[in-house]
Formats: sequence, C-alpha cells, structure tokens
Amino acid sequence: MASAFFFDAEPVCELPSLPPTLDACALCAKPLGRDCDIFMYRGDAPFCSEECRGEQMQLDAIRRRRAAARRQQQQYSSRTESRHRESRKVSVAT
Repeated sequence: MASAFFFDAEPVCELPSLPPTLDACALCAKPLGRDCDIFMYRGDAPFCSEECRGEQMQLDAIRRRRAAARRQQQQYSSRTESRHRESRKVSVAT
C-alpha cells in the first residue's frame, strides 16, 4: 500500500533565512542576498564575488609561504646551534 505523504519543512508564510555563516562576505563583510551568487572557499567561507574569494586565496597563500619560511629558518637555526655546540668541545691531551 502506497502512502501519499508530503512533508515540507519550510513554513508557507515565511521565507527561510540563510544560515548565519552565509549572511556576509568573509572578506569585505558585504551582506549576501538570497538571490545572489555566493562564492565558497575552503568549504565554509562565503564570498560576495570571485574577486573577494581570489583575494582571500592570495592572502592564504602568502600566510602559508611565510609560515614555511619561518619553519625553514627555525630548522636552520637549530642546526647551526648544534654545530656551534660541537665546535666548542675541546679535547685535552694528557
């Protein structure tokens, strides 16, 4: 026996609102409209335009490069410190 149930989660008199995370552009904070395109980045960050999304992608790339450079500098510093410690050892002949 087939059942003819139809469930509509949206009330007829109210338009559903966007989830809070999709209310404004993550970069420029411009309000995002219901009927406008939303450009997503990294799964959960909404942007009002391809330009804003592209700018955020560039900022993220710069941050990644700077973090990698810091890690590389720290590794270099730790290697040179260990070399200096080894060169300070003095052997005394008896």
